[in-house]
This record gives sequence, structure tokens and C-alpha cells, in this order.
Amino acid sequence: MLEFLWNAGAFIVAIGLLITIHEFGHFYVARRCGVKVERFSIGFGKPLWQKVGQDGTEYVIALIPLGGYVRMLDGRVTEVAPEQQHQAFDRKPVGQRMAIVAAGPLANFALAFVLWFGQYLLGVPSIKPVLTTPTVNSIAAQAQLPNSGIVTAVAGKTVQDWESFNIALAAQIGADQFSISIDSDGREQQYQLNTRQWQVNPETEALTTSLGINLWVPKIIATLAFVDEQGAAFAGGIRQGDRLTHLNGAAIDDWQAFVAVVARSAEQPLEFDVERNGARLRVTVVPKGTLVDGKVVGKIGVAPTRQPWPESYKITQQFGVGGALVKAAQQTWDFSVLTLSTFAKLFTGDLSLNNLGGPIAIAQGAGSSAGVGLVYFLGFLAVLSVNLGIINLFPLPVLDGGHLLYYFIELFSGKPVPEKVQEIGFRIGSALLLLLMTFAIVNDVARL
Repeated sequence: MLEFLWNAGAFIVAIGLLITIHEFGHFYVARRCGVKVERFSIGFGKPLWQKVGQDGTEYVIALIPLGGYVRMLDGRVTEVAPEQQHQAFDRKPVGQRMAIVAAGPLANFALAFVLWFGQYLLGVPSIKPVLTTPTVNSIAAQAQLPNSGIVTAVAGKTVQDWESFNIALAAQIGADQFSISIDSDGREQQYQLNTRQWQVNPETEALTTSLGINLWVPKIIATLAFVDEQGAAFAGGIRQGDRLTHLNGAAIDDWQAFVAVVARSAEQPLEFDVERNGARLRVTVVPKGTLVDGKVVGKIGVAPTRQPWPESYKITQQFGVGGALVKAAQQTWDFSVLTLSTFAKLFTGDLSLNNLGGPIAIAQGAGSSAGVGLVYFLGFLAVLSVNLGIINLFPLPVLDGGHLLYYFIELFSGKPVPEKVQEIGFRIGSALLLLLMTFAIVNDVARL
């Protein structure tokens, strides 16, 4: 319940901020163009708070925080008094109408830039992408990647940490081949990966794992950092800080092998030898059966500790004002390109539509990033803001991009698109958007 409330709170903060900025973009430019704004609403449904400002605009915070809108004076919607004609949206030149519509998505890109700027001023702790032995018979092994070294570039694009490495790999999904540059003992060498047979499913495995690339991580220690009080281990008498030494008489020296044994032992008693404060205990734990991807998997509700990261592997990306401005601009551009290419790959089949996420995925991402710390939450918000900006520019008539498409046609033809054609477009756009949202929510529920 606590996790749900935390995720829900982080989700409301994230979505509320993104929607407010998006709608403020429309609101601000509309006011600058002399359009009368009748209502500025964050959310839909029953108003929780409302106030009419001195500017005559009604400001509203509504019950359902999944959107918002700016309602402007518009002769196509309601009758406009002659003395207010000059304030009506539909009476403005097409260029101004385009600016008002485009201002929402542009505000999201601006927000992402500001968030990344703040992130890099604060400093982003991360880890260098240090290699270990690639998986046997994998794409990485066939490319003869070394057993050690630091990844410095992917397809010519410089990488500095795990995040930038994964982003660079994501940009290569669908490519037949690409290069990886690796620094080994001060000598950089380039390796070509043949990815014609690259099977990508980010939902079930990391991009590095799908290529057979293994990054160095500190050794896992079977001293427990966390024990779920609702889990099977706690019920069996295991507590946080305990060290698991043996499972059914066999020494626990490989955590992944240990997890595999537990996973295939759902509802079957397991004998654990435990060290606690110098004393040795033997307890019986019955893993709870949990349905994962159609299979019943045993879980006991524990998490181990890791040895600390070597200082030489740590990196903090922190810049002064000038450097942070440059880095924020680069991140905004890179993520915009990556988001566009990702959507393109969803429709070309290079990525499965099962990777689409909806509000549940956003809530979980918001909660986990907020739990890690402010700097990571800022990065999550920035990525989400870029996604919202790009989605709203899709040429679906119900979105900002659809309105812009109609206005572009009007700009070049000299006359507006017939209202009947617009209405048909809005219906088709609404149906497609509803289908897309339904698919994303179904994916969310399937991942729970």
C-alpha cells in the first residue's frame, strides 16, 4: 500500500507539472496574440478548485489528473459578440493560430531542457560502462569483444556512463551492424557487431544482455539488505542483516543460481542455513508461487547486498552554467531523436508494440525515480516531457499535430479545411488515440 501511495503521489506530481507547462504554453501564446482565454483547466471532470482571475480567465484544477485544456473564445464553438470578434481564436491569422497550437509541445521541450539543466548543475552520479567476458555464442562474442575495457563510443557517438551507453544502443535497434569503441589500457579499438539477427525485447531483458554484452558489477553478497515483511522469507524467520550461507545443504556462492533454485521451487519447502550476529540458524522457507509471463515462479521476498563500486568506476557529470546549458541542449535533442526513432520502430516492427507503456508504467517509473533521489526524478520528468511533446505533434487531428496539419494546408491553399473533413478527421484521430491508449494500459496491467 505504501508503495502504491508513493507511486501515485509521484505520478500526480509528474503529470501535473507536465500538463500545466504544456497548457501554459498554449495559454501564454494565445494571450500574446490577443485571444481571450475563457478557461485554463488542469485535469478533467469535477472541479476541485476554481477561481476567476482579474484577466477574466477561469482557472480550474479538476478531479481526473490525466490531461488539461485551454478553452479560448472561438466562433466555431459559440456565438461571439461583435465587439469581441477581434479576441476570437478563429478570427486570428493562420500563422498566429499555428503558433498557439505549437506552443504546447514546444513548452514541453523547453521544460525538458530546464530539467536537464538543473540535473547537470546538481550533478548526476553514474557508473562507467566497464566490460567483462561476453556471453558465449552471442553477437558480442562473435564480434570478439574483449573481456575487459571501457566502452567509449557506439556507432561513433561518445558514451560516458551506463545510461548514455544504453541510449546509444537503443538508437541502433533495427540496424544491420554498428561499431563499438572500447578503451583497453589506454588503447582504443573499434569492433563491428553484426546485428541482423538481433532479437530485442526491452520488456524482458536489457539491451546489453540481448547482445551478449556483460557489464562489470560488484559481487553480490548473500547478506540481506531487505526482507519483505509480507514475504515467505520473513514468515520463515529470516530477517534483514542475516547472511544466507546454504540452501538445502549446498553453499550459496552464486546469487543468480540461488534465485533460479528458488524460482523453480514454488510452494516447496527449502532449508536455509543462516548466520545472524555470529550465531548459526536453520530455517524452513516455502517460496510463494507468483505468476510471471504465464509461469508460476517461486519468490521469498529478499534482496542481497553488493560490494561497493571501485572509486575508479564512478563518474559524476556536473557542470557549470555554460556546460550545463550545452549538455541540456544535447540531451533534449538526443532524446527527441531517440523518441521519434523508437515510435518509428514500433510501427516498422523493429520493436514490439508490447513495449508501449501507459499511466501505470509512468506511475511506477515516477515512484522509483523519485525514490532514488531528486536528480534522477528530474531526469525522468525530462524524458517524459520530451515524449509528451513529440506525441502531441503526431498528425492525428485530435492532437496538436493534427491541428497544425490543417493549418499548414490552410496556409498553402489559402482557405481552411472544410469543417466536415475536419470532423471526420477528429473522429478517426480520437479512435486511433483511444486504441493506442487502450493497448498501452493493457500492457501495463499485463506487467503487474
